[in-house]
Amino acid sequence: MPLLATALGLSLFGSFGGLLVASSLLLFEDGSRARIVPWLVSYAVGALLGVSLLALLPEALDSLSASRVLGTLLAGILTFFVLEKLVLLRHCHTDACHVHSSTAPLVIVGDAFHNFMDGAIICAAVLSSVPLGVNTAIAVAAHEIPQEVGDVAILLAAGYSRRRAFMLNIVSGASGLVGALLAFVAVSIVPQVRPYVLAFSSASLIYIAMSDLIPDLHRGQVDRNAVRQVLLIATGVATIVVFERLVG
Repeated sequence: MPLLATALGLSLFGSFGGLLVASSLLLFEDGSRARIVPWLVSYAVGALLGVSLLALLPEALDSLSASRVLGTLLAGILTFFVLEKLVLLRHCHTDACHVHSSTAPLVIVGDAFHNFMDGAIICAAVLSSVPLGVNTAIAVAAHEIPQEVGDVAILLAAGYSRRRAFMLNIVSGASGLVGALLAFVAVSIVPQVRPYVLAFSSASLIYIAMSDLIPDLHRGQVDRNAVRQVLLIATGVATIVVFERLVG
C-alpha cells in the first residue's frame, strides 16, 4: 500500500511538522517569536488559498460539473461556519490568547478535530496525485505552525507543564492519521466521492484563510505591516505554483 503510506506520511508532516516547529519557536525569546509567528500567518494565507484555488478545485472540476463542485464548496463553507459556532473549530495564532483553565480541554478537542480534517484533506489530495498531496501538506503545515504556537501557549497559560502541553498536542495531532485512514477507505470503496472530498477540502482551507487568518491581518492583531503581509501571502501562493510546475 505505497499510496496509503505516502498519505499517512504526508499527514504526519502536516500535523507534527507544524507542532515541532511551533514547539521550537516557543524556545525563542518573546520578541523574536512575536516577529516570526505573524510572518508565518501571512505565508499560510497564501499557501492555503493557493493550494485550494489553484490545485484542489481544478482537480475536482476535472471530474465533476462546475455546479456540483461549487455547490459542495458552498456546503463545506457553511458546515465549517456551523462547526466554528459549536467551538469545534477554534484558532489562535499568537501566544497572547487568554482562556480560563477550564476551557483548555476545548483547545485539545478542537485541535484534534482540526487535525482529523487536515489528515482527510491531505489523503484525498494524495489519491489524486502525490505532488498535489505534497502541496496540500505544505499548506497545512504552514497553517499549523502559528496555530500550534497559540495552542501550546494557551495550555501553558492554563497551568500545564511544557511536557504535558507538548504531549497533549501530539495526541491531538495523531487524529490526522485517523482522518487520512478514513478518507483512504472511503475513496477506495466509493471512488466517485473523491472530487467531492476535494471540493469539501477546499472549503476547509478557504474558510480558514478568509474567516480566520485574513481578519486577524486586517485588524493588525498579528502583523501591522501591510506591505510585508502582501509579500508573504504572494510567497505562499508562489510556493504552491512553483512546486506544481516543477513536480506536477
